[in-house]
Amino acid sequence: MLSIVQAPKPVLATKASPIQKIDKNILSLIGEMTDSLLYAKDPEGVGLAAPQVGKSIQLFIIKESKKDPLHIFINPELIIPKEEKLSTNDETDDEHHEVKLEGCLSLQDIWGIVHRFPKIEMAYLDEKGVKHQEVFTGFLATIIQHEFDHLQGVLFPRRVIKQKGQLYKSVKNKKGEMEFEEISV
Repeated sequence: MLSIVQAPKPVLATKASPIQKIDKNILSLIGEMTDSLLYAKDPEGVGLAAPQVGKSIQLFIIKESKKDPLHIFINPELIIPKEEKLSTNDETDDEHHEVKLEGCLSLQDIWGIVHRFPKIEMAYLDEKGVKHQEVFTGFLATIIQHEFDHLQGVLFPRRVIKQKGQLYKSVKNKKGEMEFEEISV
């Protein structure tokens, strides 16, 4: 099981290098990252980037929920459709829109609301070296943007601060339930 690197380790603030060759070492790393992601509890992880396990390479994996398939992204390129705007509470007409606090396995107990593009397109390689170009929406688009940020050396609090948002620290109350306290930014 790989240990998840915690901020402020320099690998988390460095732009990751492209993968030159998908070999047995990369495939082994993907397997170890998958185990680490599936093992992550409290909070449960939905994505993991190679820099989070100390490898500064352009690779991340996501699994939206336990029942969803694992997606592997190697050397991803993010494409934002020109007509897209950042999603914010004020800009949505979707009555089912939920504001969710974004967290990170490399920043234990830190949370914040990050306005992300609701629809993105991404070009990437899978673990077999096959090139894909797909459109992602909703929560999946949010996860992908978060993990892609890791490859750019960006942690989500930087986005929260830039968007003049609020950061929170999670604490458990006497009943063991999660509560959130504001952090001065």
